[in-house]
Amino acid sequence: MSPTIGSPGVGPGQLWDAPVAPGPLDATVEIPGSKSLTNRYLVLAALADAPVTIRGGLRSRDANLMIDALRTFKVDIDDSTSEWVVAPGSLRGGDFVDCGLAGTVMRFVPPLVLLADSPVSFDGDSAARTRPMAPLIGALRTLGAKVDDAGLEALPFVVTPPKEIASEVEIDASSSSQFITGLLLVAPRLPNGLTIRHIGKTLPSLPHINMTVEILANAGVTIDRPDDHTWIVHPGSIHFDDINIEPDLSNAAPFMAAALASGGTVRIPNWPSGTTQPGALVPGILERMGATCFVEDGVMTVTSLGTIHSVDADLSTCGEMAPTIAALCALADGPSTLRGIGHLRGHETDRLAAIAAEITRLGGRCTEEPDSLRIAPPVSGQLVGTDIRTYHDHRMATFGAIIGLRVPGTRIINVGTTAKTMPDFPTMWRTMLGLSTDAEIA
Repeated sequence: MSPTIGSPGVGPGQLWDAPVAPGPLDATVEIPGSKSLTNRYLVLAALADAPVTIRGGLRSRDANLMIDALRTFKVDIDDSTSEWVVAPGSLRGGDFVDCGLAGTVMRFVPPLVLLADSPVSFDGDSAARTRPMAPLIGALRTLGAKVDDAGLEALPFVVTPPKEIASEVEIDASSSSQFITGLLLVAPRLPNGLTIRHIGKTLPSLPHINMTVEILANAGVTIDRPDDHTWIVHPGSIHFDDINIEPDLSNAAPFMAAALASGGTVRIPNWPSGTTQPGALVPGILERMGATCFVEDGVMTVTSLGTIHSVDADLSTCGEMAPTIAALCALADGPSTLRGIGHLRGHETDRLAAIAAEITRLGGRCTEEPDSLRIAPPVSGQLVGTDIRTYHDHRMATFGAIIGLRVPGTRIINVGTTAKTMPDFPTMWRTMLGLSTDAEIA
């Protein structure tokens, strides 16, 4: 049945025929810069002690929203070329920040109001109003800010700077590591620094917090770690030389998975020799599922005969990879379990529910539990092509593209949602397959 406007993830002119792989792949795919690194560096450059040049930043909706948000604070950003120059200064309030559906904007930017001179209001896409924000709102209040959220503990809200800023805060970041990162980014500029204590039972996506800590340390910030759930950030300046952004390894994951789904080889150039990106964990998972992965001269090469083995994997440290791995599990030779991903219910959509719904609609079997997914081959032995809903979630779009490599008749509703982190995804995908890039979206 054709989609109708108003269904989850539907936009006019955004129905895309996911191409079936014409044969084993032999492709090299250049991946744009990391969204996670780009938006962290943009915030820190706005707080730095001198102008900063950023090279290789990801041009995407999320990055554009971050740049616009920082300009709201009167930060001077020249992004007219591929080398962005950020000139820091005193942060000014009194304006409105559009968060879109970007978790990095809605969690990283509100703490900047602690250093601003007047209130700032925040809102975003309708789906953003359902994303968890209560822990950050509570933390800002603990630090002395006034937050007017109409009692909803979610977007929209207005943050008013405090007269005095506290130096300690407890926060439950079980639903998103971004709450801690948002506080870490602003902490060095607070008068007395900041001690952050995580009081939740779990802490998802720890590599993303480690990424933030490493960036701060490289910028000359001192951070003590008395235990696994406490960060003591000392006050001080933030200094960078020129910044070069690594390729986004999370965005590389669907292309790497394509080698496993289609057979053949996919190469990813400029693979970092050392990184805190959670996407660096993907090769190990793909190898467990039947691929061969190796790095030579900075090129990650993924090779497969096209047989996909089932897997039992804990993805708590790289939950954003769950849609990619789930797509492979739906095509695998046996039942799989993906664990430690309950926090994904608070992302762009409830990703566990979305994955389960779409695998089921394809004729597969997927059972969602509070913190995991159990995925099994279809009883009929074969998935059946259908229109994959994306729920305004870019990773659900790439999930569908992987399925489409093997399942004819798979179409993606609103593939344009990939613009959140990868605006050229449809072109990149078809180019990888050696197909024409004309007239891709109906």
